[in-house]
Formats: sequence, structure tokens, C-alpha cells
Amino acid sequence: MTWSRTIKLHEVDRGPVRVRLEPDADERAEIAQRLRLQSLPTLAAEVTVKPWLDGVEVIGRFEAVVEQVCGVTLEPFEQPVSGAFEVRAVPVGSPRAAAVEGGEVELDAEAPDAPDVLESDAVDVAAYVVEHLALELDPFPRKPGVSFDYEPPETEASPFAVLKDLKEPKA
Repeated sequence: MTWSRTIKLHEVDRGPVRVRLEPDADERAEIAQRLRLQSLPTLAAEVTVKPWLDGVEVIGRFEAVVEQVCGVTLEPFEQPVSGAFEVRAVPVGSPRAAAVEGGEVELDAEAPDAPDVLESDAVDVAAYVVEHLALELDPFPRKPGVSFDYEPPETEASPFAVLKDLKEPKA
């Protein structure tokens, strides 16, 4: 089972389509496993899909509570995660689709991202929610209030200093 909510491109022709997404417990468990979370107690998103040139613009906002394992104490803990996203997508064969295979690609940090190319005549808005949830997750989660205290050894003995101590007689 994969959590999915598709909107056909022709549905957007008449105007923006707004959807509220909330996966059920089984779907949240699958998402948690895919994102390597302990669990995903809640996930809710508001998404608007509207026409954009020959494709669509997907604008969304999500709120979630994720359970991760603390990288310091190895204890599970929950924390809220939220985010917003805006993505454009075009159908296969669109003149606005990014050049593929063999062509040069110029990267401009100030330019907007190239639109995604859809595999069919529908856009899966749930997939965008999960993708952007994954981008908001802390790759090195730390339980609130926990700090990593590392104290380096007082003296760093080089190999040569150790050899010198072996060679010189102690008095």
C-alpha cells in the first residue's frame, strides 16, 4: 500500500483544486518506515493545485509529529515538523520540460527550479507532501535539552613522545 492522492490535469482546467490530506494509521506507518522514523503519529496537509502554463502548480503546507531516535541518548522522542512547498509540473513532451540526456544544463542559483515532468496525466500531491516532509527532517535528531559533551584527552601524546618516554630512563 502506498499513500497516494492523484489529481488529473483536466480537473484543474476549470480552476484551482483544494484538498486536505490525512493518511490513516496504516499509511502513516508505511510513510514512517519509508522515512526511517520510529513512527508518524500525525500528518495533515492542505494542498492547492492550479493551472500553470501547460501543467500545474502545486502549493501546499503540512503539519506533522514525528518520532525519531535521539542521536545522543538513543531514546525515541516526538517533535513537531511543519513546512510549505511550491512545485510546478508539466506533462511529458512539454516545451517547458528540462532537457534530458546529452544536453548541457546551466545551473543558476537565483533562477526558479525547472518544473517536474509528470509520468502520466495526473499529479500525485501526496507524494509531494511526503517528499517535503522528508526534506524537513533533521538527519541528526537530538532530543530537546540533550547536549553532546565531548572532552578531548588532556594531552595528545604523539607517537614520537611515547617512544622518547620509552627510551629515556625514569628517575
